[in-house]
Amino acid sequence: MSIQAAESIAHPPCAELELSAVLHALSDPVRLRIVAELARGNGECTCGSIELPVTKSTCTHHFKVLREAGVIKQRQQGTTRLNMLRRADLESRFPGLLETILTAAERCGSDAIAAKAATAAASPEATARMAAKAAAAKAAATV
Repeated sequence: MSIQAAESIAHPPCAELELSAVLHALSDPVRLRIVAELARGNGECTCGSIELPVTKSTCTHHFKVLREAGVIKQRQQGTTRLNMLRRADLESRFPGLLETILTAAERCGSDAIAAKAATAAASPEATARMAAKAAAAKAAATV
């Protein structure tokens, strides 16, 4: 029986980040919401810790687009992928770009981003999942 090492996750080097790829990655409301959540947090977070109105497979796709564009860095820990915003790399390659986009997104309001994300990628499964999470959170708040 042989044990295989976990496959390494490819990330573009800072010097090879392309503006068009970064802008494309940030143009989708779901991906913009992911980046905004990562920017608010400190350190790494799992894919599932960010509440999104999309299926798990769609969520995986969005994280892949962000990673391949160089917006986020992912690392494997067991069966989980931890995500971190590549803020320093983006700032050194495209000074002010990330903060400008995040500020503009914040002006729109997180509710507007959430509504666009829901409209762009809502599915019956995701809607049911979001409703269940909201109900659970409400029930926990009343206890």
